[in-house]
Amino acid sequence: MIVTSGWARTALSHRICTGIQRRRLSKLIAELAEPWTAREESRLRERRGHDRQRAAGAGPDHELVFTDRVIATLVVLRFQLPHAALALFYGVDRSTITRAVHEVRPLLAARGFAIPAAPDLRLRTLADVFAYAACHGVELRIDGTEVRVRRPRANRPGRRAFVSGKMKQNTKKATVISDEKGRTLWTGALRPGRMHDQTALKTEGICDLFERFPQVKAKVDAGYRGLAKQFPDQIEAPPLKPKKDASPKEVADWQAARTQQSSERIPVEHANAEHKQWRPLQRWIGRREYYDETHLAIAGLVSDRTAMR
Repeated sequence: MIVTSGWARTALSHRICTGIQRRRLSKLIAELAEPWTAREESRLRERRGHDRQRAAGAGPDHELVFTDRVIATLVVLRFQLPHAALALFYGVDRSTITRAVHEVRPLLAARGFAIPAAPDLRLRTLADVFAYAACHGVELRIDGTEVRVRRPRANRPGRRAFVSGKMKQNTKKATVISDEKGRTLWTGALRPGRMHDQTALKTEGICDLFERFPQVKAKVDAGYRGLAKQFPDQIEAPPLKPKKDASPKEVADWQAARTQQSSERIPVEHANAEHKQWRPLQRWIGRREYYDETHLAIAGLVSDRTAMR
């Protein structure tokens, strides 16, 4: 069977394969073209040790043009497809696909997160999220998520750091922040699975941000109860369970309050579910050092879609 790159590009650029619509795909390619070109020129300049002596565009062409590099990377992010399988579609060596993924994935991870009604503005840090929430009166929803990863080899330092106390598996955790409609505003605080969700978020400096932005409010689950105690006027956690000798009315009131808080906090769970529609965030089978980039790249792509709600 003879497969041409044009046929592969037409088939793989479908929304089912890339996870995004073709009209948005063209905008994404245009957005990434300039930083990729700059990075490529910098790499070649460093390898040569001097400025280029031939005109731009001279020399051999790439086996895989930039458009195909972006499409191949999106397919890998969508389905965690083996690079050798994509190489067969494009008629290139497996290493060519691997190189393309390693070039494009960092660009996707660095894009940040889209917000509604501001296509040119993206949130990249936790401080950006708090500034945006303070300016627009957005109440945040915060939750942690974890994904299974490969177990480190025996006798390596920090091997137990990835063992999650909840899942009893080797995982990596991330914190997701959304608004009241479940639109992803930020994903970060990526830490080994043994670290508690609240501890991971505190290491990102969230306590200082709550002090700097006293008007920002958030809803969290029981795992962040310590933060809720520290900032009772800004963070709302589920109510404490009544004692065993509590009256039926107290139990009923607690159940109603817990249900109400849960229904208001549930949009961030929906945001987590949208991220996990992408295969790598269901179970990561690649190298752990590439997981952070992959998670941020996928979350940024999901935010592009959710920002249009």
